[in-house]
Amino acid sequence: MNFVLDTNVLVSGTFWKGDSAKIIKCIDNKKIELVLSEELIEEYNEIIKRDEILDKIQNKNLILDKSVQRIIQDSIIVEPKKKFYIVKEDSDDNKIIECAFEGKIDYIISQDNHLLKLKEFNDIKIITPKRIYKN
Repeated sequence: MNFVLDTNVLVSGTFWKGDSAKIIKCIDNKKIELVLSEELIEEYNEIIKRDEILDKIQNKNLILDKSVQRIIQDSIIVEPKKKFYIVKEDSDDNKIIECAFEGKIDYIISQDNHLLKLKEFNDIKIITPKRIYKN
């Protein structure tokens, strides 16, 4: 199975315990494949450098560098060619749809209600980190 993780799941799984961290561990152990785009990597990199994240972690630079490198190293990187305008309430979420479509993935894992309310797009299921263990 392959997945696109919303950046909220990536950040949560990188720094905190819970269902998102379990997914990151599965990626690290090569049990599932993570598909990302450069846009999603840039967004992840930007988010983890925000003050509210930096204030919560120790050894900031070391952890940040390792987490970004690990995510990129363990991912299949695609370059979406098709643009979608599916998520009207938050147009930034469309880059997740675009990456998923280009990567021909099975699931989008997100905690974002704008994406979750779609439930599915082009046979790609959109679910929460908690639901992945129920499928």
